[in-house]
Amino acid sequence: MNPTYAMHEVLEVHEIAAFKTVCMTKSKTMQALVTDPELKLILQQDAAMSSDQLSELAAILTKGKEALQ
Repeated sequence: MNPTYAMHEVLEVHEIAAFKTVCMTKSKTMQALVTDPELKLILQQDAAMSSDQLSELAAILTKGKEALQ
């Protein structure tokens, strides 16, 4: 099955990817400032999860770009 994406759908995914990038950057930056080990672990997990989610969003954007061409 080859899904077709409308332009507004591709733009929405792009917006979500931009937001997740900011979230991941903040989590990684805050890790250096946090002294509590539990909070540091939560931030590390969040950064790893955000990275995985960005990979998934990149795959969707690649398919969306192909569909628009």
